[in-house]
Amino acid sequence: MKSFALITATVCLIAVPLAAQDTTLLRRPGARPGGAMVQREMGRRGDDDMMAMMREMMAPIMRIVAYTPDHLLDHKDSLQLTADQVAKLTSIHNAAKAAHDAAAADVKTHLGAAAQAFQTAAGDTTALRAHFDEAHAAMGKAHWAMLSAAARSRAVLTDAQRQKVDAWVNAMGQREHRM
Repeated sequence: MKSFALITATVCLIAVPLAAQDTTLLRRPGARPGGAMVQREMGRRGDDDMMAMMREMMAPIMRIVAYTPDHLLDHKDSLQLTADQVAKLTSIHNAAKAAHDAAAADVKTHLGAAAQAFQTAAGDTTALRAHFDEAHAAMGKAHWAMLSAAARSRAVLTDAQRQKVDAWVNAMGQREHRM
């Protein structure tokens, strides 16, 4: 679930700046016909659009998250994992966690440095860009640790176990579409 939380946070970090580029909310309410009422309605639609965008981006990731070793280990009883499968998944989990934690530490370091570069009065965009790029690369390493662990974990399962996990993801997707 930590990987899912990291993915969600990363998606939010990417989506928020994109959403912030919408300048319609910066206009004065009386600047066009309809004024504040139209602006409030546009804000509501923007929230709905943002949620739809988040669901659309997260849908493909949900199938991957379902195969992360920690998720599979959480469902070891219902999947009827063997002792050998549990041992392999635990090993994959530990290796991925070490890679993920190292990448997360790099993200934290570079986001802190980016925040400091942002606070300068002159607005040092060169330093800001360098730290953003490093933080972004570290996020990619953290995502790769999760993605590769999920792929290796999927290979540990039998066909029947994979079918069961796929059924869970499909059921979750159907619930999302009803919302």
